[in-house]
Amino acid sequence: MMKKQFEIVDQQTDFVVINKRPNVNFHDEDELGSGLFNQVKQYLAADELYPVHRLDKMTSGLIVFAKNLVCAQQFQLLFSQHEIQKYYLAISDKKPKKKQGLIKGDMVKSRRGSWKLLRTQTNPAISQFFSYAIGGGKRLYLIKPHSGKTHQIRVALSSIGAPILGDVNYYPKQSVPIETNEQHLFDRGYLHAYSLTFELAQKQYQYVLPPTDGVEFLATSVVNTLDELKQPWLLDWPKV
Repeated sequence: MMKKQFEIVDQQTDFVVINKRPNVNFHDEDELGSGLFNQVKQYLAADELYPVHRLDKMTSGLIVFAKNLVCAQQFQLLFSQHEIQKYYLAISDKKPKKKQGLIKGDMVKSRRGSWKLLRTQTNPAISQFFSYAIGGGKRLYLIKPHSGKTHQIRVALSSIGAPILGDVNYYPKQSVPIETNEQHLFDRGYLHAYSLTFELAQKQYQYVLPPTDGVEFLATSVVNTLDELKQPWLLDWPKV
């Protein structure tokens, strides 16, 4: 039996918030069954369901679906006006060039479906971040993106020398033994959509969801660090 690929976090009249499990594609994949969107729609027995944002296949965590077109349009407006605050968690075992601050630059396509960060600032991807030592040469990253570009956080952390554990696009393959398939080095890609805050119909919503999958995310040092980060919107974030 296929492992359940999401859990309901909150269900409102006009939208639903779910916890997406890692390694689940948003859209249907041939011969691999329904993607996340259709699974949620079937579970809710919904005639209408609208995606208002997406997560990469490897990324777990909070994602919102609107239950009607009006609500979907309201979310679209909130996203376009940068009025939805998103916070992500990631883990890397590489030494970063800096331990907190701002990562900003234009993104362009690279090889094999990857992207890279440039020093130019024409239409930059912008991410703020803090990092915390969690032992064993690893650091936990708390990231606040200010744009929603493809692979933005994955590229941002790679650009400062801290590629995400288990990221088959950006984690350096030269560190993997030749006889080993790099996809099996880690039990998942260590990126998680941790928190969402927004105001809709004059009501404030705040969601915080610690990771529920992944040996590294469930380590005591990470759990203890997250106890201090239960309200990430209150941190003194680096200036944009």
